[in-house]
Amino acid sequence: MKKLEGYMHGVDFGGWLSQCDHTKERYDGFITESDFKKVSEWGLDHVRIPVDYELVQDANGDYVEEGFEYIERAYKWATDNGLNMILDLHKTLGYSFDPHYGESGLFEDAGLQERFIRLWEEFARRYGDRKDHMCFELLNEVTNKEFSDSWNDILTRCIERIRKIAPDIKIITGGYHHNSIEALKDLAKPHDENVVYTFHFYEPHLFTHQGASWMCPPMDKDLRIPFELTYKEYIDMTEKNIGEMAMTMDAYDGDKVIGEEYFDDCFREAVAVAEERDVALYCGEYGAIDNADPKEALKWLKVLGSCFERYGIGRALWNYKEMDFGLLDSRMDEVRDEILKVM
Repeated sequence: MKKLEGYMHGVDFGGWLSQCDHTKERYDGFITESDFKKVSEWGLDHVRIPVDYELVQDANGDYVEEGFEYIERAYKWATDNGLNMILDLHKTLGYSFDPHYGESGLFEDAGLQERFIRLWEEFARRYGDRKDHMCFELLNEVTNKEFSDSWNDILTRCIERIRKIAPDIKIITGGYHHNSIEALKDLAKPHDENVVYTFHFYEPHLFTHQGASWMCPPMDKDLRIPFELTYKEYIDMTEKNIGEMAMTMDAYDGDKVIGEEYFDDCFREAVAVAEERDVALYCGEYGAIDNADPKEALKWLKVLGSCFERYGIGRALWNYKEMDFGLLDSRMDEVRDEILKVM
């Protein structure tokens, strides 16, 4: 299977230019060049940088030069420190993975689709010649499966128009159910050899999102569990706390403790699709919530990391700091060095 060379071991800079209050204070203070330097010193090869459309567009759709300057600065800081960079559009007018932002209509409204595509044309004009150190990620986490056909049409048209400006920069795209790994088979066939399929991986959700306040249906906010539960324990506790498992465990011996076979099975179909279509796979997000014991998070990361390595899948850990998943946060001090070995 193809590899996304230069993007094998990375981290997300979530909360800097996306999922934030979009103030100059946030942009200037949350991430600085010293953070890029630290990531480089950790031995990682890239950063994934989520951006919201508000960074570079005002309410009328006019471009905001100061916003593009932050992307330019991020690129300079990355390359000056030997890092590559993924430009990830995390929110566009008319769509966000998070319903609390109140964005809707992209998959039905031709005008919103055109605005989305034009924004990517603008990114292509500005950054499309940086193929050696930058990738484009079209949109973060399409949610509903019923958006699949519309999304495939939008991404196909978007890629065609980007290619008129930037013929060979890598373009990353993922599917429904929040970039789920099982949605990859339903993605449009790759436009060309420089398209990459992405997925996000937080399985089993019961562990990685234990006690998460935003889960729907609501999860027990006091839930705290280790990673190494039996499959029956995962099934029973998931039914009680989440209601439905994204990746079923029914085929496993219920008395057996979860292990690599579960993750291999999760990956198997996606790897087959990637091999058939000759595309690289990239995991843009994976991580365990700060409610999880750091030593238990390390156990999960070791098992998952071995699968990434076995299949040659590039990835970026969510998240560098804060955002409920921060690797830099003080709670991770005891295990951070070990985590860096398996990321």
